Amino acid sequence: MADRPWHRSLIKTGARLLLGGSRAHAQDWFPGLNIVRANGVGEVYYQRAKVAALSPIDRLREQSGQIIHIVGSGPSIRDCDLAGLEKGSAILLNGAIGLIGEQIAAPLAIAVEDERFVWRHSEMMRRRIKSDTICLFSVAVLRAISELDSRWLADKTVILIDDIRKPYGARRRSIDDIRRLDFVRLNATGSAGFSFAPDRGVFQGGSVAVSALQFALYCSPRTIGFLGIDISNAGEPRFYETSDETAFSGIAQAEDRILEHFVLAKEIASERGVTFVNYSPVSALLKHGFGYDARFAAVSTI
Repeated sequence: MADRPWHRSLIKTGARLLLGGSRAHAQDWFPGLNIVRANGVGEVYYQRAKVAALSPIDRLREQSGQIIHIVGSGPSIRDCDLAGLEKGSAILLNGAIGLIGEQIAAPLAIAVEDERFVWRHSEMMRRRIKSDTICLFSVAVLRAISELDSRWLADKTVILIDDIRKPYGARRRSIDDIRRLDFVRLNATGSAGFSFAPDRGVFQGGSVAVSALQFALYCSPRTIGFLGIDISNAGEPRFYETSDETAFSGIAQAEDRILEHFVLAKEIASERGVTFVNYSPVSALLKHGFGYDARFAAVSTI
C-alpha cells in the first residue's frame, strides 16, 4: 500500500500552492477536522460530528511511574527480551504497538504523529489498541483515522500532539515567535527546541520519539529508557516488517535534527535529575553520550 492515498498527496500539494508556506499545514486538518480546545482539553469533530474528547496531559502523568520507557520500532527490538519491562511504563511509537498483547501486556501510552503510518497500518491499530488507551496523536493522524473510521476514536483517551512550529488553526511560527514563548527552550543555534508544556505544543524533530520525549519528561520520572530508538539503521526493515515490505523512512535524512533534539533534552533532563538510559546497542544516540545498557538484551541459546 502507498504511504498515503493519492487524494491526500493532491491536497498536500494544493495547500502549499494556494496557501503558501505559512499556512500549508492546513492540509493536516483539511477537509473536515475541527478541534475545539481550551486549557489542554476539548473535543474533536469530523464532518461536524464529534469523534473524540481531548484529555488533559495530566492523565498521562497520573498513569506514569518513576520509570518511563520510550519504545520505537527499530530493528534492535528483535533482539530484546521485554519480559522484565515495568508494567505500564512504555510509550509505544508507531509500529511498536505490534508488541501489545505479546511482549507488552498494556502500555502507558501509544504515540503516532505521521499520518502515513495510519494509512499503512490502520488494521494493526484497530487490532492492538484497546479502549481507554492513552493515545498521543497529531492533528493529521486524527484526521486520517477519522477519514477511515470516524467511530474508532470514541473510546480512546486522546491527547493532542500539536506542532509548536505549525500549530493547529494558526499560521506557521517564525523563530522569533517561538523565542517569545515562555514554555520553550532552544539550543544555541535555534535548530532544536524543547517544550516544557507539551499540551501547548511540542517540537517535532524528525521522529515521533522527539515528541514522546517531551511528554515523558513532563511526567517527571526518575528514569527514561529508550528501546528500539536506533536511528542509525533506518534503511533496514523495522522489527515488524519484512525486507520486501519495508515502508520508506525519513529517519536517515533527519538523523542530525533528531539527535540535536535528544541532546538538548538530555541537558534539560540532567538539570531535573532525570536519567536517560539507552537499551539499543546500535543506536546513533551512542555517539552523544547515551551509553548502552544491556538490561533487555535477549540471552542467546546458541
